[in-house]
Amino acid sequence: MPGLDYAALFAATPSPYLVLGPDLVIVEVNQAYLDATRRTREDLVGQHIFEAFPDNPADPEADGVRNLNASLHRVLTTREPDTMALQKYDIPLAGFSGAFEERWWSPINTPILRPDGSVAWIIHRVEDVTAYVQTHSSPGGPPSKQLTEREALEAELYARARELQRLNEELRQAHTRERQVAVALQEAMLQSPDLAQHENVAVRYLPATGSLNVCGDWYDVVDLPGGRFAVAVGDVVGHGLEAAAVMGMLRSALSAAIRALERPSQALEVLGLYARSVEGALNTTAVKALVDTNSCLIIYSNAGHPPAVLMHPDGGCDLLDQATDPPLGARPQHIPRPQAVQTYTPGDTLVVYTDGLIERRGEDIDAGLRRLTDVLGRHCTLSPERLADALLAQLGVAGGARDDIALVVVRL
Repeated sequence: MPGLDYAALFAATPSPYLVLGPDLVIVEVNQAYLDATRRTREDLVGQHIFEAFPDNPADPEADGVRNLNASLHRVLTTREPDTMALQKYDIPLAGFSGAFEERWWSPINTPILRPDGSVAWIIHRVEDVTAYVQTHSSPGGPPSKQLTEREALEAELYARARELQRLNEELRQAHTRERQVAVALQEAMLQSPDLAQHENVAVRYLPATGSLNVCGDWYDVVDLPGGRFAVAVGDVVGHGLEAAAVMGMLRSALSAAIRALERPSQALEVLGLYARSVEGALNTTAVKALVDTNSCLIIYSNAGHPPAVLMHPDGGCDLLDQATDPPLGARPQHIPRPQAVQTYTPGDTLVVYTDGLIERRGEDIDAGLRRLTDVLGRHCTLSPERLADALLAQLGVAGGARDDIALVVVRL
């Protein structure tokens, strides 16, 4: 918001906050955190968090520091926020060497990401309930009763915190196992043996942010007789395991169809007929391009998909948009699909992709296409691998996007 003083806002925030770099060095702190820890800004800024707040070797039950260390490293690994259960900390007592004082904190660690998806900072926020724990007792009761009630409250809070910590860890482990299964499934379905024969082809696959690392997008490279090969990308509606399962069936069917029929338009016709019998497959988009290296021709057909791009060594770009048809199963009656031919010169680059690479909410697709061709023109001298990385970075999706992304870059 224009005119808003974010530094003053951060300084005045009533909850204690630290800002950490990815090396866990404190780069900023607000006044509430200084008040809660009885520190000065000079005491903390520039210090590694666990040098400023080390473990208390005399109290093995105060495991908040160890749990915080695990949480911060989870944030660095997953690049997602991590909420911790209520923790008991012993923090060094300012001005007294080797002395510690008790704190009860409920922390949340939130990553701030760079455009390439890496962690730039971590915001460490705590809700401090120390005063509540230390003063909660029946008014007017004798000191012994107050002490007993405080000890009981501490024990209950600590037991609940431990139980929450255990449950959180079990959930994390279950989620990790689910991710591992999902990734193994996706890798198996995206196997493309012929791809290994093409040193000048780069592929990238990014699931939508927040997904299980699986999606309905796909890519494929298929070798054909006579010095020809086919490239395809496709996009099943939806995300997650169901979309990935449909993707696997359609990808396999299209791979088989192009081997048998060799004409991209006929292969997409067969795929469209097959899609009518697969639940969740209708309105899938796909583009198939056959590259004839002897004749320097690209023969292509497009079922409702964003156009492939042919980039020339001087940075000029042609959109392959002369054979565009509706998505699979969109027509009630079967109609032959169109096909077009584009000549190329050795050294040109073919780029095929799914819409997550270029489409942005509230924006016309033409704006996304202009952005894509602009980036291609600026990086036309890069190798396919470096060009693929540059596209993801320059288009702001290297760390993932709202939609899945499949990308194939072919140096012809």
